[in-house]
Amino acid sequence: MRETFDCLDPQRREDGIRAAADAVRAGHCVVLPTDTVYGIGCDAFNNDAVATLLATKHRGPDMPVPVLVGSWVTIQGLVREFTETAKTLVEAFWPGGLSIVVPEAPSLPWNLGDTRGTVLLRMPNQPLALELLQETGPMAVSSANISGNPPATTATEARQQFGDAVGIYLDGGTAEVGEPSTIIDLSRPNPVILREGAIPSERIGEVLGLDPESMRRK
Repeated sequence: MRETFDCLDPQRREDGIRAAADAVRAGHCVVLPTDTVYGIGCDAFNNDAVATLLATKHRGPDMPVPVLVGSWVTIQGLVREFTETAKTLVEAFWPGGLSIVVPEAPSLPWNLGDTRGTVLLRMPNQPLALELLQETGPMAVSSANISGNPPATTATEARQQFGDAVGIYLDGGTAEVGEPSTIIDLSRPNPVILREGAIPSERIGEVLGLDPESMRRK
């Protein structure tokens, strides 16, 4: 059975966040809005829940699940080293549409897919998502779509794809950006943009003092 909460209504918002947090703690997946697109998410440290998330998207472990965090502080416990480059990007673009790939902290009890010792992290610029993340802690969150389909930008679009496979849908209106985040890989000797998206590479280059072309994957 699925339930959709209209989180533009203050009372339903409160009920929805409570229901979604309870579902995440119980090992279930939920659909939530982010600033870029809607996401399907679960407890990042619950490996069975992450496996369910991948199965719901019809996606394999070869495409690891990103992790959303609710604050700048949270990242420091998830990475092997919080480098100056990472710190600069976090301060410039979080919360917002930039995802960073960094070496993960050793011995974290999670299985997000074939990460090869890295983790993709983002802090969304969406108050409802941040409120939920404050309740749950880090969540494994991927775009709310069946693999190969366009990412959902509304709760209705997500419901049309997942149906009863997800029990809780938080409806926060249309995702403002409407396109996935930009992904930059900081696990290499030099930063590499893996996906162009919500944050233009030119802005990233300005912040890091780098030529955007030098960061594009060859």
